[in-house]
Amino acid sequence: MNLINKVISILVLVSFTLLLPAVALAQDPTAEPTEEAMEGTVEATVEATEEVMEATVEATEEVMMEATVEATEEVMEATVEATEEVMMEATEEAMAEPMADDAGGVVCESDVVVQADDWLSKIAEKAFGDVLTYPAIAEASNAKAAVDSSYAAIEDVNVIEPGWKLCIPSATYAEDILGLAPQTSESASADSVQIPTIEEGKTNVAFVYVGPIGDGGWTYAHNQGRLYIEDALGDSVNTTYLESVPEGADAERVIRNLARQGFDVIFTTSFGYMDPTAVVAEEFPDTAFIHITGQKKNDTNFGNVMGAMEEMKYLAGMIAGAKAAEDGSNRVGIIAPFPIAEVVRLSNAAAMGMKETCPDCVMDIRWIFTWFDPVLEREAAESMLDAGATVIITGADTPGPVQAAAERDLTGIAYDSQNACFGLEANCLTVPYWNWGPLYADIVTGVQEGTWVPEDYYGSTADGMLGIYGFMEGQEPYPSVPESVIPQVQEKLAQMQAGEFTRFDIFTGPINDNQGNEVIPAGVTLTQSDLEGLAEGYMAAFEITGREACTICMDFLVDGFDPAAEIPPLN
Repeated sequence: MNLINKVISILVLVSFTLLLPAVALAQDPTAEPTEEAMEGTVEATVEATEEVMEATVEATEEVMMEATVEATEEVMEATVEATEEVMMEATEEAMAEPMADDAGGVVCESDVVVQADDWLSKIAEKAFGDVLTYPAIAEASNAKAAVDSSYAAIEDVNVIEPGWKLCIPSATYAEDILGLAPQTSESASADSVQIPTIEEGKTNVAFVYVGPIGDGGWTYAHNQGRLYIEDALGDSVNTTYLESVPEGADAERVIRNLARQGFDVIFTTSFGYMDPTAVVAEEFPDTAFIHITGQKKNDTNFGNVMGAMEEMKYLAGMIAGAKAAEDGSNRVGIIAPFPIAEVVRLSNAAAMGMKETCPDCVMDIRWIFTWFDPVLEREAAESMLDAGATVIITGADTPGPVQAAAERDLTGIAYDSQNACFGLEANCLTVPYWNWGPLYADIVTGVQEGTWVPEDYYGSTADGMLGIYGFMEGQEPYPSVPESVIPQVQEKLAQMQAGEFTRFDIFTGPINDNQGNEVIPAGVTLTQSDLEGLAEGYMAAFEITGREACTICMDFLVDGFDPAAEIPPLN
């Protein structure tokens, strides 16, 4: 503004200079202006004009600069206001409407940011009122992370970090993931299952699961084994899976379609897949088939795998007995999926372990005729808790029975996978679990190298195939485990790991049944066929060959079970 004042002053000076001759003439009208005066006037006028021009330019530049700055500031303010308004509207719209189905049909009902004191089951309990729904949050978040980097990918459900953004899906989605939603004929049909594709140049490995990978138990453990293969064998393999495949005819169609697709190795991971796997193996001699928990095989491309989980169940029974004695109830309950030799064997081992630490204890039992049904599993647990049991052992696939016990401030023992008691640590005693990964990787490596030979493989604690949580290297017992039983379990586990106490030692007589009848005489040890209940009629019905028939078949409940307990017929 100083330049503007200067311009005004100069204009006044110029005007005055130009008026001087006129003033002189006014004083002397007859006088002629001198040449010097005229020249002086012209020079003064020119100089004044130049100064005016310079001042005008400077003033104009300053005015324009100030105007530009002011205009720019106004535009920026308006832009910021408009941007904030647009962002606010977009945020409100995003908050008002769930995310589009852009990741496998997953819609986030809400998002949550992990805090320093959060863990996944705690978030699940807040979202759904149930700590066991955490697999649904993990699945939904991983699906979203695949298309939206703002979401965190959860590789290990035991590890989440503060600041991670997680997706809380709908209750319906959670039910589907956990297998709680009723199946329609379409969802249960093998014809509607999308068969994964293979990758050329790699060993393609497929897994068929009876439950969802988020069950926290049996299927979760097998899926960990699949992931182990990927880590161990790297780019040489391509692995995939199909979950919640019903046993029976549907399973046969799924297995056949995988073989047709060109998979090199197919693992079928439930007892009811035995016959379907055997049938398809004959049709595809160049594909390797491995069935889990069965007793059938051939000499070319079909083997079976199982392990001495009865060893871990014996240790679990020891812990359960000690806890029931500490509670003063002397009563333990066990959930049994099906009345087959495998389940009877594991249940008997648990009862004998219980009697070692609590001779006065009694074991109750509930048969649920399913491997995976969270509702039935909980109902069975609640029934035995109502009958006086203070410790629940489950032989099924979810930790629901442990949660049922926890809700009454009692304790339970889960099954199958190391993380089965995640979120239930305060009321969980232990978890007998499987370590499938190393064996699976060895089988696939053998197929790649052309050295794999089908066999009846039966692993053990000494092989590293089995574990009991809280007592393996690097683990600590859960807080509810009675102090008195810890050294006893540790000693027995060490004997098992050294091969000095095996499944055969567990089932060495004298052993009575729960009616007081001697079933295994003193000094007599059951054979492998006895343990697996390979009766002649059973082998004939399932066309099992190459195995000896049992002589003391696993068709009894040992002393320690409630005398009223019995094994129901299997349809």
